[in-house]
Amino acid sequence: MTRIDDTFARLKTEGRRAFVAYVMAGDPDFETSKEIVRGLPGAGVDIIELGLPFTDPMADGATIQLAGQRALAQGMTLDRTLEIARDLRKTDTTTPIVMMGYYNPIHSRGVPKFLEQAKDAGIDGLIVVDLPPEEDEELCIPAQKAGLNFIRLATPTTDDARLPKVLQNTSGFVYYVSITGITGAAEAQADAVAPEVARIKSQTDLPIIVGFGVKTPDTARSIAGIADGTVVGSAIVNQIAEGKPVAEILDFVKALADGAHSA
Repeated sequence: MTRIDDTFARLKTEGRRAFVAYVMAGDPDFETSKEIVRGLPGAGVDIIELGLPFTDPMADGATIQLAGQRALAQGMTLDRTLEIARDLRKTDTTTPIVMMGYYNPIHSRGVPKFLEQAKDAGIDGLIVVDLPPEEDEELCIPAQKAGLNFIRLATPTTDDARLPKVLQNTSGFVYYVSITGITGAAEAQADAVAPEVARIKSQTDLPIIVGFGVKTPDTARSIAGIADGTVVGSAIVNQIAEGKPVAEILDFVKALADGAHSA
């Protein structure tokens, strides 16, 4: 059992949906990023997705691309991203942290060394968007053996023939991408997402979390109501990009979390 498994088990007994928040590590700067991450659990966040800055984030829209560029310009690295997780673990030993990013920085570090360092820093799961199931031996299988969940994305184009392959070695939860395209591109619609969530649920016992296109408390509520929870990323990153004070950013996160938890 990982922290992710424990969190979903607890939420199930409480009859609540999960709220997952994405932030880019190092955005707008290292110290502010640490402060934001430390504040997320108190704002109602059940699982933190911590973005690993990368120079070529192909799945991300302009909002998160720019966040990565800001972080890299501030000297953000894989080591400093792990340090943000390590900083949270000084005060919070229960909130799961999922590192989300691309394979190149991990491959450059070396998978065994990366997994050892990630585990030591308190990372609980990985989402690596450019590693398909056919490459599971690269990172997915080693990560699971190291005690980290490997979370896979399913999308509107993941048909019934492809879905079993996507689910094959997935653990922790399934991240359903509610829209076709990049992050921040459109608003998620619960009536369109519900049949897809039901289709995936028919093939797995894992929780289904829906992300992409969730921008408001009302949307968080409607999407969480047809899934096991929801993810908000671009809307939070926009608040950071606008230079809002940390307290104001966390108030915004709390409103989204309250929406998801009221589903």
